[in-house]
Amino acid sequence: MSIQSALRYTVYGAVFIIPFLPLYVANGLFFPFITGKGFAFRILVEIGFFAWILLALTDVKYRPRFSWVLVIYTALAVWMLIANLFAVNPHKAIWSNFERMDGWITLIHVFAFFLIMGSVMTVDKLWRTWWLTFLSAAALMCAYCLLQLSGSLEIHQGGVRVDGTIGNAAYLAAYLLFAVAVAVWQALESKGFLRYSLFTLAAVEVIIVYFTATRGAVLGLIGGIGIGAVLWMIESGSRGRKVAGGLFVALVLLVGGFYISRNSDFVKSEPTLARVTSISVSDLSVRSALWGMALQGVAERPITGWGQEGFNYVFNKYYKPELYAQEPWFDRAHNVFIDWLVGGGIPAFLLFIGLFVSAVIALYKREASRAERVLLISALAAYGIQAIVVFDNLFTYVPLAALLATAHAASARPWKFMESLPKTNESSLQIALPLTAVIAIASIWMINVPNIAAASSLVQGLSVTSANITPNIAHFQDALNENTYAKQEIREQLVIFMSNVVSQRRAPIETLNSLAQLSLTEMGKEIESQPKDARLRLEYALGFRVVGDTKNAIAQTQVARELSPKKQTIMLEQGIEYWQEGDFEKAREVFHQAYDLDRSFNAVAEYAAAGDIAAGHVSEGKDLLIKAEGTAIVDSEPVILAYYQAKAFPELIASLQLQVKNQQGSVNSRFKLASAYLAAGRNSDARKEIEETVAAHPEASAQAAEFLKSVPK
Repeated sequence: MSIQSALRYTVYGAVFIIPFLPLYVANGLFFPFITGKGFAFRILVEIGFFAWILLALTDVKYRPRFSWVLVIYTALAVWMLIANLFAVNPHKAIWSNFERMDGWITLIHVFAFFLIMGSVMTVDKLWRTWWLTFLSAAALMCAYCLLQLSGSLEIHQGGVRVDGTIGNAAYLAAYLLFAVAVAVWQALESKGFLRYSLFTLAAVEVIIVYFTATRGAVLGLIGGIGIGAVLWMIESGSRGRKVAGGLFVALVLLVGGFYISRNSDFVKSEPTLARVTSISVSDLSVRSALWGMALQGVAERPITGWGQEGFNYVFNKYYKPELYAQEPWFDRAHNVFIDWLVGGGIPAFLLFIGLFVSAVIALYKREASRAERVLLISALAAYGIQAIVVFDNLFTYVPLAALLATAHAASARPWKFMESLPKTNESSLQIALPLTAVIAIASIWMINVPNIAAASSLVQGLSVTSANITPNIAHFQDALNENTYAKQEIREQLVIFMSNVVSQRRAPIETLNSLAQLSLTEMGKEIESQPKDARLRLEYALGFRVVGDTKNAIAQTQVARELSPKKQTIMLEQGIEYWQEGDFEKAREVFHQAYDLDRSFNAVAEYAAAGDIAAGHVSEGKDLLIKAEGTAIVDSEPVILAYYQAKAFPELIASLQLQVKNQQGSVNSRFKLASAYLAAGRNSDARKEIEETVAAHPEASAQAAEFLKSVPK
């Protein structure tokens, strides 16, 4: 086999394995549904890219050809590098983390994948083979999902929303939107058994999209089908127009029927259908709040944006108190288009839109068949619609890049500049090949291997199997010793791990002290390198509070409040720190500041009331609870602690009795109630409560015997 043939087959091997990566789950790595796929994709692209470079040097026909899709995509990749270098956190903007595996490093790998596909698949006429391979992988994914629906395999997110081996229902749905369009396209260009098999696959994919219960994807699917039907009517003869028109009418009737019956018992009783048909303006309230915050951030930095992975800074600075009951931290605007605005400013947004426009023009301009043109535009439309309410992941990037490469190939023309570059002859290739191999191996190693090792060590560090946590600490240190881009994530997980272990006293004091010192030292390094991250400040404060250093904890939460002045979570943490320091009046003040931002949340009202009660203003605290919840007796830990602090024993006991009821008589809740009886001097009630606890939970006998020693007879 010649060197050129070997290079071609190396490229083939890389690009034909990539469609199967959604099926890969790396259980030994941190975020197993994400990191394994991400590292495998990068390694395969790197292998394919270096082989393609050598191939292009030896054969002019493999060099990039000119199209506006290529020009705009290149401009986007270059601009995002510039924007990321000017980001608030350039390191994270370029390298991302384990949870997302995004950033410029992924963007440039996806762009390299686009370059390879646009060249080799076109020259060697392998597009149809690659897309059928993509559909083969999608078919395996659907088979896995059907097993999840049957109950034979677990749904990883829990509940009824099927997620396949991608591990996220929304990610799976977005991936399958491309697969549906491609399956129909290939079916229309096939005959016999293959045609009917592909139509069947498309139908199964639609069913799986439905069972993901991802409303944005369902709307995208409907929109894509509708746009495809309209385009087909415009471009077809009379028979084609009738078929497409019938499909469009059927779609309208189906959607209209679901909308009319959305409040029926049948719809409400079916979980997936109920979720899909429950779209309303109120459902978009969280998204609209995020989008509003994002646009405020864009107004502040309209040209270069905040860099990829920069939305968390916008989220903190422009946080809206109405979001308190939602996730505490958002790192995406949950809108792909706005995410590009935030990440790379207005230029990035315009270039991203330009990719869509150039792809549509390319599909109409040259060699694309009607089926290819209509179905790929439908796929773009479906992707664009669902992208309004979600964010991208690797397996929306990959099929989108392949689709763009297909559009590029349809309109590309010879590029004299590329063709004029000198060719590498056989003797030169024998020198270039080992040199390129060395560069490729070094690149693959530096970009991937230390990070894979760190992701593995981090998982082992978090896996507590006994009271001996010394091996866990060693694994964390191994992860930190790697030359990894994910040190922030490792340090965050280390502080969380330390906080849990120290609060549970699960190890000898010397070991706990060593773990605490390591955690706080490492987080201090992270704070030093990223001083404007409110989330890091809050985690640092939590670490200090757990080890009893409330002064440093308060100092960190104060900085966090300056970075995110309207975030109740930060204020509540600071109030707890003042409480632990014994400054109940200051705790009360901070709790009320959080409550006054938005008085619609009972959980925050409970902290404000607890602040009143602990500071000695018991009647005011009870009045606040009655106003917020209709009663002063609540199953709330801060309120229960406050009643204990104020020695308001009737209210304390009544609240703990409610907790026992809510927790169905759990051992912990009943021992707390017994302790309250004891503190109130009701010794016989305390003893009775313990005896009843042992009767219900014989496994608590030893704990009960120890407790009863403290109860006077």
